[in-house]
Amino acid sequence: MSLPRLHNTAARRIFLDRHALLETPRGPADSASLLSLFERLGFVQLDSINTVARAHDLILFARKPRYRTDDLKRLYERDKGLFEHWTHDAAMIPLSYYPQWQLRRTRDTAKLRKQWRSWRRDGFEEQLQTVLDHIRENGACGSSDVGQDEKRGSGGWWDWHPSKTALEYLWRSGALHVVGRENFQKRYDLSERALNPQYHAPDNTPSEAETIDWCCNGALDRLGFATSGEIAAFWAHVTAAEARAWCVRALQTGAIEEIEIIGADGTVKRTFARPDIIADTATKQAAPQRVRVLSPFDPALRDRKRAKFLFGFDYRIEVFVPQAKRIFGYYVFPLLQGDRLIGRVDMKAFRAEDTLRIRALWPEQGIAWGKGRHSAFEAELDRIKRLAGVSKIEFDNDWLKRSAQHQF
Repeated sequence: MSLPRLHNTAARRIFLDRHALLETPRGPADSASLLSLFERLGFVQLDSINTVARAHDLILFARKPRYRTDDLKRLYERDKGLFEHWTHDAAMIPLSYYPQWQLRRTRDTAKLRKQWRSWRRDGFEEQLQTVLDHIRENGACGSSDVGQDEKRGSGGWWDWHPSKTALEYLWRSGALHVVGRENFQKRYDLSERALNPQYHAPDNTPSEAETIDWCCNGALDRLGFATSGEIAAFWAHVTAAEARAWCVRALQTGAIEEIEIIGADGTVKRTFARPDIIADTATKQAAPQRVRVLSPFDPALRDRKRAKFLFGFDYRIEVFVPQAKRIFGYYVFPLLQGDRLIGRVDMKAFRAEDTLRIRALWPEQGIAWGKGRHSAFEAELDRIKRLAGVSKIEFDNDWLKRSAQHQF
């Protein structure tokens, strides 16, 4: 018996819909609206690189063009709608999900202590109680406020001083809570002091089985369709074996079914989806023709293999690639139009010069750049410059503007 099949265009539309990219970007960016978006996406990844805007800001801006950085700070620090922890990387997450992170905190408690003992962090365990006592007596603090007599290196993830490592460990395992950031540096406080007691109540802490079920259901609903491995990777809480077992149970109860997805290159992949996925209204909805700049860490692009399978978009970030070996550039932004990824742009905001400088533009193979597409691209640059906090746009070379009008 043949399986239900989603053709590529329908699959792309469902996937973009689940990531709030199928509709026209509009609407307010107040706390309630932003929190609703966070809940729809599940989480938003944090990243410190600020060539144009930080990843989390660009992710929100791509969906809410009225968004500005103070909107997130308000939701996070004033309205206490979010918390920071890890999924596949550091992320901001709706605070209502906090109890579901108990499984992650419990597993991190044992895993990180073992890993970090041998990862150039000698002595951090001896600082755990000292750091807790300091925060209890002095209030929330950052890494610069502890370990004053310890040797300090660059401050990067590879060179933390012992007290910084202790802060991170106590946060990841649950004793501390990140209450805000100053110049992107985390400030930590005691979880018992920073959080409403309901989040620590035993009767509000789900069991391991309940969290696995929550994670797998939530991942599938936000992906639209997925393999068990993709379900496990979404939150990065559950193991591959736990996700496979969940899929078996969900198939038996009829909560999911197997379907086939057609990739951009015509290949077929078997995945899991909800039983009504073929009739999903998103399959009939045409995406807006507005060009959008996406962060390299956008939720829709986080899984590079899925981006290549669904969109034929082969992307890697080249931040850690030596300059001479880069194909495109240090930090290149994907471009979305409709339900296609149409190119990538290398650009940077030079705020001292009040300028957004466009260094290079590469249309994707098979995507023609006529006057209409280039006008839509320029309109997006005009929007992006406001987020970047500059007023001028400058192309590095005169030929660049002309080259965007041709397929190459």
